[in-house]
Amino acid sequence: MADLEFFFDPVCPWAWITSRWVVEVQQQRHYTVHWRFISLKMINEGRDQESYDDGYRAVHMAGLYTHRVCDEVRMQHGNDAVGALYTAIGTAFHPDGRRPEITDEPVAFIAEMLSVAGLPNELAAHAFDESHDAYVREDTETALARTGRDVGTPIITFHPDTDNEASFFGPVIASIPRGAAATKLWDAIESIATTSGMAELKRSLRSRPRFD
Repeated sequence: MADLEFFFDPVCPWAWITSRWVVEVQQQRHYTVHWRFISLKMINEGRDQESYDDGYRAVHMAGLYTHRVCDEVRMQHGNDAVGALYTAIGTAFHPDGRRPEITDEPVAFIAEMLSVAGLPNELAAHAFDESHDAYVREDTETALARTGRDVGTPIITFHPDTDNEASFFGPVIASIPRGAAATKLWDAIESIATTSGMAELKRSLRSRPRFD
């Protein structure tokens, strides 16, 4: 049983920063993390062209390409391999600024990422395999059922499948906490998330994401 479930879309920079915080704490506390999917493309289905232009659609489609491959990796190689592939893709997308490349050559880009993660690069062909979409949609709906629909990525679930299970959107953080700062934030968020009756804590002001 995992200590935390982390629902991610690889194209989201905020989810990426939060995921690196989760990995930082995982290494210190030896927690287990179940990597799960939430699709920004599916969340935004039905929006009109004016508010959801071709640029956003292309970025969110890139996320679905990677989700499809991650799903095949999940089935063939397991959860840790999904985490390794997310690390490779997220590093390329965000710190390295290579996200536009996947729009032009999805299979070639993901094949490279699979190799970086130590996985068979032929799995990249699943980027166009729509049979994976049902599972991605199911995971997306699971995440939204736990938090409500007016959210984005990431969604995290503390203590899944226990009496103390609690899910929240976020935390949305602009930089990656390290060392003691990471565990201090973790303990605070876990306490807030698992407090009975706690619904929302939010402010809209943000600094730009920093990936270092």
